[in-house]
Amino acid sequence: MAKPRVYSKVTQEAIKLLSRQIKIARKQRGWSENELATRAGIARATVQKIERGDLGCAIGLVFEVAIVVGVRLFDAELNSLKAHTRHADEILVLLPKHTHTSKRVVNDAF
Repeated sequence: MAKPRVYSKVTQEAIKLLSRQIKIARKQRGWSENELATRAGIARATVQKIERGDLGCAIGLVFEVAIVVGVRLFDAELNSLKAHTRHADEILVLLPKHTHTSKRVVNDAF
């Protein structure tokens, strides 16, 4: 049996915040869980998991639901997102394609 994944406190808090923002935005729009599920093309149970901050939900689904209810992710403008992605691609071109585990022993006992 697989050991459950452990997440950092920062990750847990970040998903908690995002899930709360999604729930607030849904309620401010006057949408039921069913209505949001229909608009996002997912099951109501998935909306409930997302709003509970379930870390097992696919990140694409969480982002899609956030966009549907109008929660701002990074830069909400498509052109800005594309510009940031292009910039990241430019940086990646400068970095090695593959990284390998260092065979050198590091003495970090200080």
